[in-house]
Amino acid sequence: MSESDLPPFARGVNGVVFSPGQRGVKPRHAASLILLRQTAGGLEVLLGKRARQHRFLPDVYVFPGGRVDSTDLSDNYSNDLLQKDYLALSQSGAPARLARALAVAASRETWEETGLALGRVQDGRLCPDLTGLSYLGRAITPPQSPIRYHARFFAADAGRANGALRDSHELLDLAFRPLDQALRLPLADITEFMLLRLAELGPDLRHPRGTAFWSYRLGRPVVRWEAPECFT
Repeated sequence: MSESDLPPFARGVNGVVFSPGQRGVKPRHAASLILLRQTAGGLEVLLGKRARQHRFLPDVYVFPGGRVDSTDLSDNYSNDLLQKDYLALSQSGAPARLARALAVAASRETWEETGLALGRVQDGRLCPDLTGLSYLGRAITPPQSPIRYHARFFAADAGRANGALRDSHELLDLAFRPLDQALRLPLADITEFMLLRLAELGPDLRHPRGTAFWSYRLGRPVVRWEAPECFT
């Protein structure tokens, strides 16, 4: 299969195989956290390369994140999300309990995969502080993918994080990279889209058009904007 035969989701990515006509895989709830830092040279973002043994997007650079698990539905968090983020998440189909679990999952996965904690770590467990997280948008993996996620993307200032950055068995080559360098890495198209939007964020990490909803129709990406009224 040539690169031109692949859906946009997989172009430029090695090792991704889509079964023609495959249907019926229900997307799992997942969340990613985009850690940002402002330097003299401009905005930098944290990305790491997924390990080669992964079935989903091996050797591709991604934001830290992963699927929601049962522990993320507990009350193990400190400060809560802002009401504007709850409203925007509700318009993405996430009621309050799921919205909070998504934010907890994004924080937990980031800590597990990078060593950076937004919140306090006690007895080997993260109690995330959710106030610094801003909801940016969501994406649903193409229907023909054998593994599918309904992922929500959050952003946060890396200056709020504690701990030392280190690689893990999940993510390798972790580093804060300028946007122009990040865009030259092997990326899924939704990651590229989010990177391009980062330069448009205001100081409150809001996008002027609202939150992005990235999905696929007939193998091609479709972008809609949701909840602009939540951020006015």
